[in-house]
Amino acid sequence: MHNDTHDDTEDDYKTAAERNAAAARSTWTSVVVNLALTALQISVGIFGKSQALIADGIHSLSDLVADFVVLFASHHSKKDADEDHPYGHQRFETAASLILGMLLLAVGIGMLWSAFRKLESPESVPQVHSIALWVAGSALISKELLFRYMLTIAQKVKSSMLVANAWHARSDAASSLVVALGIIGNLAGYPILDPIAALIVGFMVAKMGWEFSWEALHDLMDRAADDQEVQAIRQTLLETPGVIDVHDVHTRKMGDMIVVDAHIEVDATITVEAGHDIAVEARQRVMMRHRVLNLMTHIDPWKRPDRDHAESTTTV
Repeated sequence: MHNDTHDDTEDDYKTAAERNAAAARSTWTSVVVNLALTALQISVGIFGKSQALIADGIHSLSDLVADFVVLFASHHSKKDADEDHPYGHQRFETAASLILGMLLLAVGIGMLWSAFRKLESPESVPQVHSIALWVAGSALISKELLFRYMLTIAQKVKSSMLVANAWHARSDAASSLVVALGIIGNLAGYPILDPIAALIVGFMVAKMGWEFSWEALHDLMDRAADDQEVQAIRQTLLETPGVIDVHDVHTRKMGDMIVVDAHIEVDATITVEAGHDIAVEARQRVMMRHRVLNLMTHIDPWKRPDRDHAESTTTV
């Protein structure tokens, strides 16, 4: 649903500079919106005696924290490779997605705890002022528009970190919707609706946080790219002049980029130099057409026995 960032083609590939510019633009927009909403929701929540609106303001504050995590990760992920990080710093984005997921999980658990406490004593919920409903409605519209804007940019540049941050905004929109329903129920004389609604949203937010954390954790453990993308890379290798066949294509995620290892089969009678030239051409083609950070090739002789595969068949 919210991880569609991998349908890569040659035409829509974005450079690192474009991705970083998009990340900064969308995230600073989110900072401005969340800063305004946090101040408005908390102040009106105190004035209107709405605990739900105050909690929603704290949720918006967590978005501000998430935004600065994204800005920090975006700044560090664009650093060039160095001696300690020969493949670059792209996994700062994955780490940021993990932090965002954990933040969402913590906020969701906090909302669940608050809702349970309210369910224990619904009579303690005070009558709220009608202005709280207008603010909750305004927050809902603002968050939904922000979500759609951020998700569009995230999918355009194919950044899982920005997708995570966009869905964090959607979780706030859902929170504002439930807060609005809770306030309506409070004004109508049914205070129990507020903690029940908060319980539902708390579960949704916690579930989303768990999913993002789990996905990021797998990527940090060198999870492979999806089958569709691996097949596309394999096809590019096969289309390289001089490559007769391809096997053992292994991939691992590096942020939103991919590191690839592949065995390419070439004519066994050509020179080492010619085989090297074919491998260089294959690498250049893959890195131009796909979001591949690096490709390591192993040359095998076509239809000739080679020791690495001979050994593997005897040990099975």
